[in-house]
Amino acid sequence: MTRYVDEDLRGAEFRECDLSGARLIGVVMQDAVIDGLVGNLVVNGVEVTEYVEAELDRRHPVRVLLRSEDPADLREAARQLHTAWAATIERIRRTPGIERRGVNDEWTAGQTLRHLVFVHDSWFRRCCLGSAGLFTPMGIGPTVEPYRGAHGLDVSLDPDLDEIVSVRAAQVAELEAWLGEVTAAQLAAPAPVPGDDVWPPYARGRSVRRCLGTVLNETFEHHGFCVRDLDLIEAQDAGPREPGDA
Repeated sequence: MTRYVDEDLRGAEFRECDLSGARLIGVVMQDAVIDGLVGNLVVNGVEVTEYVEAELDRRHPVRVLLRSEDPADLREAARQLHTAWAATIERIRRTPGIERRGVNDEWTAGQTLRHLVFVHDSWFRRCCLGSAGLFTPMGIGPTVEPYRGAHGLDVSLDPDLDEIVSVRAAQVAELEAWLGEVTAAQLAAPAPVPGDDVWPPYARGRSVRRCLGTVLNETFEHHGFCVRDLDLIEAQDAGPREPGDA
């Protein structure tokens, strides 16, 4: 276990780190941001996870649908997610080029959409449908080898927004058509993941419902990231507000 004692960690950034079991004792934490998969978090003796989850559900009611086992709820969740993304894509189009701009070392909007292309190919087509077909070349997958540029991915591609949106539209239609017919029994069945060594390597043995959950949750979470970063970019472009500005 690594211990940091009397260290000055102001401004430190922990990205893609596993902090499970971490203990922060006697620390000063002001203006801090925690963004990730958080559970059983105790702050000054108070378990705050339920408070946080309840507030997130209040802000984003679709989260409740995403946890449901009812196919009708999942269909509605997908519809709401795709409606939200459609509105965000229209927002992107109003500022040409913004889809290629990023902040804080995060993915750009275009890269985020390309990641969802990969998520659909891997977690839906492969894990829910059992497809062994190659992934869409423009998709952006994990950074780890041998998966980063494997199974049809082409990391050299630089598609424009229209190309990306066209691919995503076809994927959305495919998912909605499948959700329109899937049953609770089919969702509960083991995922028909092919037996080859292709991403995701740890999906075998999961249910179809759990794999679908990854698709829908990624669609939701990355929409939030994208909107957050678009807000930051637009705020930077607007510049500082002067006293008396409306």
